[in-house]
Amino acid sequence: MLISRIAKKGSTSFNSIFKRQLMIRLFTCLIFALLLNTNLAEAQRGGRGQGGGPPMIMVKGKVVDGNVGSPLEFATLTFFSKRDSSIKGGGITDLDGAFNLETPPGTFVKVEFIGFETRTMDIPFERGKMEIDLGAIPLVADAAVLNEVEVVAEKSTMQISLDKKVFNVGKDLSSRGGSAEDILDNVPSVEVDVEGNVTLRGSSGVRIFIDGKPSGLVGNGNTNGLRAIPANLIEKVEVITNPSARYEAEGTAGIINIVLKKDRKKGINGSFDLTLGIPETYGAAINMNFRRNKFNFFLNYGLQYRTSFGGGFTDLTTFNGDTTYLSNQTRDFNRSGINNNIRFGADYYFSEKSTLTTGMTYRFGEDNNDNEVIYRDLVNNTPLGITVRKDDEFEDESNLEYFVTHTQKFKGKGHELVTDIRFSDNTEVESSDFTETYFDADLNPTGIANLLQRSRNDEGNQQLQIQVDYVKPLGGRDQKFETGIRSSLRDIRNDYLVEEFDDVNWKSLEGLSNDFIYDENIHSLYAIYGNKVKKFSYQVGVRGELTDLYTELEQTNEVNDTMYAGLFPSVFLGYEAGGQNSFQISYSRRLRRPRFWDLNPFFTFSDARNFFSGNPNLGPENTDSYELSHIKYWGKASLTTSIYYRHSTDVIQRITFVNPDGTSITQPQNLSTQDNFGLEFTYNIQPYKWWRLSGNFNFFRSITDGGNLGDSFEADTYSWFTRMTSRQTLWKDLDIQLRGNYRAPRETTQGRAKGIASLDIAMSKDLFKKNGTITFSVRDVFNSRKRAFITEGPNFFREGEFQWRARTAMLTLSYRLNQKKQRGGGRRGGGGYGGGGGEGEF
Repeated sequence: MLISRIAKKGSTSFNSIFKRQLMIRLFTCLIFALLLNTNLAEAQRGGRGQGGGPPMIMVKGKVVDGNVGSPLEFATLTFFSKRDSSIKGGGITDLDGAFNLETPPGTFVKVEFIGFETRTMDIPFERGKMEIDLGAIPLVADAAVLNEVEVVAEKSTMQISLDKKVFNVGKDLSSRGGSAEDILDNVPSVEVDVEGNVTLRGSSGVRIFIDGKPSGLVGNGNTNGLRAIPANLIEKVEVITNPSARYEAEGTAGIINIVLKKDRKKGINGSFDLTLGIPETYGAAINMNFRRNKFNFFLNYGLQYRTSFGGGFTDLTTFNGDTTYLSNQTRDFNRSGINNNIRFGADYYFSEKSTLTTGMTYRFGEDNNDNEVIYRDLVNNTPLGITVRKDDEFEDESNLEYFVTHTQKFKGKGHELVTDIRFSDNTEVESSDFTETYFDADLNPTGIANLLQRSRNDEGNQQLQIQVDYVKPLGGRDQKFETGIRSSLRDIRNDYLVEEFDDVNWKSLEGLSNDFIYDENIHSLYAIYGNKVKKFSYQVGVRGELTDLYTELEQTNEVNDTMYAGLFPSVFLGYEAGGQNSFQISYSRRLRRPRFWDLNPFFTFSDARNFFSGNPNLGPENTDSYELSHIKYWGKASLTTSIYYRHSTDVIQRITFVNPDGTSITQPQNLSTQDNFGLEFTYNIQPYKWWRLSGNFNFFRSITDGGNLGDSFEADTYSWFTRMTSRQTLWKDLDIQLRGNYRAPRETTQGRAKGIASLDIAMSKDLFKKNGTITFSVRDVFNSRKRAFITEGPNFFREGEFQWRARTAMLTLSYRLNQKKQRGGGRRGGGGYGGGGGEGEF
């Protein structure tokens, strides 16, 4: 239950600053108290308990690629009895290729991985010895496909486990030459609609990370930043649908983590990419790494110029007594822009146990957007006239982010302290020139003078984040305690000016021009304990977060000062059954805070009839999330089945109201509750060595109660969406990939969203002795990714269709320097979650 305190003030006072400093000091004291308690618990712990039953031997080791030594994640190990060859146990390797498995004496082990020869090993049992270390177990490529091992034995596009899904970007052909937004739209369970909004399992409360941390690169509640990150700079995407207390509570639907490319291999290595496309698109990307002695340097640079076209129509009918107003609105826009992304940094290894990483990311770009809206108005089916509104917009944006991370490892595996400090400074300037021209119903000029308007929006965003994470093993191999502290201080200032020309001077429009201040401070503390007893594992944790939020409209002196705190527990229970089956049940409490644009009351001005604004009185949304998952591995296939339920209160949704004059206002509102029930299947299968299939299917029911706003804001819908990818390897070095997507119709609180189907195709061929690859892809082959919708209320009915981006075709050439295509499993990518794994890894 959240404890809220709302007070009104004219400006940030000395008392407020004192309170915030006091909270930081209080949380710092708590973290040191937790660390002290951890050491006391370590000093007082006893030996590992012994259970009954037959004696079991613990066998550990690591499965690696015998050619390059990289770990093979999710390799299968099966223990057989030497006496009758019956199965006595088994399991899979973790993300580092390591395993810790129990087996009775008198067994041998079979190690398997797709594309590699199966290896059978005898286990050297010794009387009285309860633990055996097999060390590194190298596997070699299957002799039958030795010549094409780079293709057949490569890491699969999608890897699934109980706690998260990993989407390997380099193996997805259709994403090459695109952006981070294109990649997310190909990730299982994730959807990006035609307006660029990201949802996870059909819910919009998604938290997006870059390299395991919140980042200014992805913007504040919009996907503009995602469109500016070239896909060539991204290594993989991780999806966590039910995060533990280790992660910040933000994100009611879950977390999406984008991991950028970074390597630590000795010497010089890297990759180069060139892209061109239709509509007019050009791009280049460089990923370089140099490792020598105690230094590791990394550099990423991406340049992208892109044009895109889109548009749609809306038919709005408004009822006012005996009069019916009809407005047909058609929209066309042309967007173009150039973006630069630079990321560089270095690792310095003080010793094997101490590493310092520092770096900087700088993104800057310019965009030109031309937008035209044509309004055709009728009253009782009698034409009134036509209005044409044009918007010539220019955007200038820069994002600068610095970070320093220190990792200190202590005696004992997994015992470490990680400190991360990062600062971001983002600026954005948008300026628009508007022209309205008036015609009669036959498109003849009316003689009315053109309306000239202009707007300018200046936004500055600065954020400081400090995070400390500590992991302490407690006796047993799988028992550990984690704790951490995080503070995020963000200040945003938005200056918005709208002016109109009165034949002589430009004059500011009252009610539209204002300066908005947004000051958000979030402090958090968490603690997690986990253990594994034979085939059972469990993890319990709790996170406390304090939010101090202050907003102010300077011209009107409207102030909203809010402080609230909450506790966010998480529980994970796992069981490793026989026959390569694993189960997990989990619970977590999550939060969705109103974002900057959710609270900013300024109205958008590009459309003179349809306005969008924030709601400064919007409150946070809270969600209790439950999930039961099962994963099954076969030799050449895996299947994850998940049943989930989420109960949310104060649900944040955008609601549209239409005025009698036909203008509409869309604002976010808090609805009473929402209950989501779902069943999801995610699968990987390799029927033949040359053919891979992967995909997911999600069926859900969503019940929304908006009775606090009126009986009309309620919905009960059944819907589903699916995605399937088929990839074939022909003639040794030619890959062909097809991906189909379908999103079924669904009911909304104010109408209905119609179904969307689309198809992407791509093909690639290796060149330059497999050091290079050329890829051709077509996204949305049938140009069908259009959002069709119906919205209705007490006095209006609106139907329309909208397309954010038309069909695109891309040609990409990649060249690898001192690199090969990643093989099965590969190494664990850089970034991630500060070296930590997902939930339930105990």
